[in-house]
Amino acid sequence: MRAAVLHEIGAPLSVEDVAEPDVSEGLSLVDVRAAGINFADVLIRLGHYPQPPPLPAILGNEVAGDLDGRRVLGFVRTTGGGYAERAVVNDEWIFDLPAGASYAEGASFLTTFLTAALPFKRQAHIHPGSQVLVTAAAGGVGTAAIQVARLLGATVTAAAGSEEKLALARELGAERTVSYDEIGALDDIDVALDPVGGPVFAACLKSLRPLGVAIGIGFAGGAWEPVDPARLVGRNVGVQGFYLGRLMGFRPDLVQEEARELLALWGRGSLRPVVGAEFPLEQANDAHDLIASRKSTGKVVLVP
Repeated sequence: MRAAVLHEIGAPLSVEDVAEPDVSEGLSLVDVRAAGINFADVLIRLGHYPQPPPLPAILGNEVAGDLDGRRVLGFVRTTGGGYAERAVVNDEWIFDLPAGASYAEGASFLTTFLTAALPFKRQAHIHPGSQVLVTAAAGGVGTAAIQVARLLGATVTAAAGSEEKLALARELGAERTVSYDEIGALDDIDVALDPVGGPVFAACLKSLRPLGVAIGIGFAGGAWEPVDPARLVGRNVGVQGFYLGRLMGFRPDLVQEEARELLALWGRGSLRPVVGAEFPLEQANDAHDLIASRKSTGKVVLVP
């Protein structure tokens, strides 16, 4: 089968013929129709991810495809990855794709919406009237977070790096949009969800009103700056962190329950993933370059 393989950190992905993956008990072989690309994949290839896989590696932990006549989506958790024509998926992480949904949408759903919904519902407890700030608002997680926050009754402020991206955030329901430079001037935020890190996360902390919380979910824009607890105590604000992959290992029941709830909402038309671009497998490097350029919107997917 064909797959995009990472042989060396910093090198391009190599699209080549590889052996079919082994399938053991508790696993199923899915014919991949679309594979989601996450920013973590780009960081792994560039050598900036703290827990890289052993090389050579097939990246991609999120796929949608066909399994025994079913249209499914799921997480690759054991061997290999989704940047391939077929992938081994753990049975406990396989879900049915909603009727009418495309494979590309299926490969864009789980990581983005779980990364938004679990912090909002289990950590920050967003409720009607909450003021929510979403950074990188036009990205995969950002577009999901706007929809989830709105569904929970929050008012959303979106931050992004261009007017085109802010326009997309407004289309999804953001009532207010700001540039990254304007975040620090805000003073009314209850919950800030930030995948950017670096100085943007520091600005999110400044934007909180008393009892507000900033949730760090990524560091696409640089390492997090140290946070002095005295500053948090003095301002009556908090910091949370969220890492979906680790939570899946420690609390799979909780994550699976949330996934089923989100899929039901998608099936009823209350949520829908935003697919920003689709690339054939042979153009996996171009897909990574688009994400690394910060010019992509929504989720970028590979179509083997």
